[in-house]
Amino acid sequence: MHAITMREPGGPDVLEWAEVPDPEPAAGEVLLDVAASAVNRADVMQRLGFYPPPPGAPPYPGLEASGRIAALGEGVEGWQVGDEVCALLSGGGYAERVAVPAGQLLPLPQGLTPEEAASLPEVVCTVWSNVFMLAGLTPEETFLVHGGGGGIGTMAIQLAHTLGSRVLCTVGSPEKAARCRELGADAAIDYREDDFVEHGPFDVILDNMGAAYLSRNVDALANGGRLVVIGLQGGARAELDLNALLRKRAAVHATSLRARPLDEKAAIVAAVRERVWPLVESGRVRPIVDRLVPMAEAARAHRVLEESGHVGKIVLTT
Repeated sequence: MHAITMREPGGPDVLEWAEVPDPEPAAGEVLLDVAASAVNRADVMQRLGFYPPPPGAPPYPGLEASGRIAALGEGVEGWQVGDEVCALLSGGGYAERVAVPAGQLLPLPQGLTPEEAASLPEVVCTVWSNVFMLAGLTPEETFLVHGGGGGIGTMAIQLAHTLGSRVLCTVGSPEKAARCRELGADAAIDYREDDFVEHGPFDVILDNMGAAYLSRNVDALANGGRLVVIGLQGGARAELDLNALLRKRAAVHATSLRARPLDEKAAIVAAVRERVWPLVESGRVRPIVDRLVPMAEAARAHRVLEESGHVGKIVLTT
């Protein structure tokens, strides 16, 4: 098969479409003929050498994919060869084939194309596990997501709005602000001109910036508020005012999805299938795909992502 390989850590040009050995499904896995994958910030971090795949994962980037089941590993039940699915991956989505633990499969949502479905598993599992399973956002609460125009942001806005919460987001342009309001944001805060702290307090904040926003995120929390940090685009080290947390009885969580044990990932995927898939199939929550790019041109897709001019997800097609 062919896959996107990396000669060495570096810029987008290190990504190459090359011939590599076919994967074989282990016990409990299925072999997926990939129709599409999607680009995530974690793929860029892996390309730069800062986010290596966990032990046992394929070396190729790609944390989600859609396609058709080509073979079943020993002991797999509930799936058949030929089933159309999408999947949460630990890596390997930028390829023509990938082996996937059966617990990380989701059926292709009715009414969606494989390209649309490929944009969902990573962002939906990230948002659901962090905002709802961990932080416990409820309908009467106020929610803030940073980076509202990205893949995580566009999904978080839709889910929180659909489930009844008041939703705000930060964005970097008027165009992205307008798109976010269309998706259900009650307000979109341009971080270049405005301070999100002044729009609080917030019961739950989903943050991809890390150190750069830590103190202001804590300032913006309501009493009993929960800050969930899922990215480090603004650095990894900052001072935390524990007294501020104590006064507010607030909490800071730092989590990742990729390296979680298989049983935890399977539990998240099962919850997504039960709670989110009906919303997707009804059209109340929808994939936001900015553009399709041939997988062999993954370098071009990475440049688009790093320029941050997109809204939603960039999808790679085989």
